[in-house]
Amino acid sequence: MPKLTYACVLSRDVDRLGDFYRAVLQLEPRSRGAYLEFQTQPGIFSIWSLDEYEQITRTAATQDRSSGTVMLEFQVDNVDAEYERLRSLESFEIEFVMPLTTLPWGNRSIYFRDPEGNIVNFFTRVS
Repeated sequence: MPKLTYACVLSRDVDRLGDFYRAVLQLEPRSRGAYLEFQTQPGIFSIWSLDEYEQITRTAATQDRSSGTVMLEFQVDNVDAEYERLRSLESFEIEFVMPLTTLPWGNRSIYFRDPEGNIVNFFTRVS
């Protein structure tokens, strides 16, 4: 059975996206310049330079900043508290796609965009 161990977002601006996820996740990543790795559980979330990716793979990757195609989901202890914390961040104006909502399948969630348009879901299981 496959086991997902990493989720990686490719970016033209690793520093900017890294700063965003440092503030949002409240984690300090390991870094090797063009690559940042956040130790989330159970898997690892990373950001990799799109330029380095293209150089290594010798293929062009397309990226439309206005409409990210990735959705990252992070389970948090208290999504209500996280929502208030994210709303008060001074270093980033976060675009919330869906405010605090208890979904039919039992997750209380907020959806918001990262600086490259990808959707992030913070959720707490309520049932």
